[in-house]
Amino acid sequence: MVTIADVAQRAGVSKATTSRALSGQGYVAQATRTAVQRAAEELGYIASANASGLATGRSQSIAVLIPIINRWFFAEVLQSVESALLAASYDMTVYNVSHNSANRERVFDYFLLRRSFDAVLLVGVDTRRSELDAVRRLGVPLACIGAPLPGIDSYVLDDYRTARSATEHLVTLGHRRISFFGGPAGHTHDTDPESSLVHGERFAGYRDAMIAAGLDEVLSYVPAQLTIASGLAAGRRRLAHPEHPLTAVMAESDEVACGVLLAARELGLDVPRDVSVIGIDGHDHGEAFGLTTMQQNPQQLGAMAVRDVLARIAGEGQPLAPTPVSAEFVVRSSTAAPRREDSVPRQARLTDTGGATRR
Repeated sequence: MVTIADVAQRAGVSKATTSRALSGQGYVAQATRTAVQRAAEELGYIASANASGLATGRSQSIAVLIPIINRWFFAEVLQSVESALLAASYDMTVYNVSHNSANRERVFDYFLLRRSFDAVLLVGVDTRRSELDAVRRLGVPLACIGAPLPGIDSYVLDDYRTARSATEHLVTLGHRRISFFGGPAGHTHDTDPESSLVHGERFAGYRDAMIAAGLDEVLSYVPAQLTIASGLAAGRRRLAHPEHPLTAVMAESDEVACGVLLAARELGLDVPRDVSVIGIDGHDHGEAFGLTTMQQNPQQLGAMAVRDVLARIAGEGQPLAPTPVSAEFVVRSSTAAPRREDSVPRQARLTDTGGATRR
């Protein structure tokens, strides 16, 4: 078995210098660092994580908490986080903390404590107060990606401004009967503590754009999970509704928007003349569907979070309170002016076509 002494002898330096060169801790001249790394590669030396941890007080491992893995946004973030951590010689452990996970409580109360992670990243996790307190008690750098949490550096899209801009695009084209697709049935939006923070911000952006345009009495939303299948089902249900026609859909995500486009095709509607559709995210499928969207970059968010967390681990940075990033407006073929004048009967209530009605 190759030891650090073997590497030091091959490189012609002391074991202490070799340790600093391989761990990245402390000053080592670049030429010396290169010589040590070359010697380690030639000998096939692999540093012991346990030994490195004893020497540096670090585990070289970061916990990543995520509610779902096989959705576009989360997969993109996870890919960038993994790439950035591997480049920095860090391991990561991924924990599924979906709301229906039987092991969610054990993750917060047991696994995070047992493993002595150097930092924790929370990706789109809506935490309960007790869970957030448990994470803070770890005393390690924390960061959120995708959904903000109070008092923790959050690397997020400006969801409110993004949704408002998307809705304003439809209003500017001349649409008045614009429906928001996304969120759980019966959701009261700004008073529901169990709802997604991202969903609340995106609905608020839509709502305020409609109010600013004088369309507050025709606000409407259609419940839909953030999947193509759910968008398809919601589109079939809502676009075929004869009593409450609409000419535009502001979808909470591109996946929902793609489902709505499929429903419009099934129903024989012309997109964008009969119905315009805009989404949020920049999903890979968007271009194939001709979807106008507000495009974000999840991989950028993940890379930024890892960069700043590693700096804090190394004692080179402080909590930053990063500014939410802006989306890029990508115009494709799914939005245009309505075919005919969009005159709307004034309605006094917010209509939830899933069955609930809210002011």
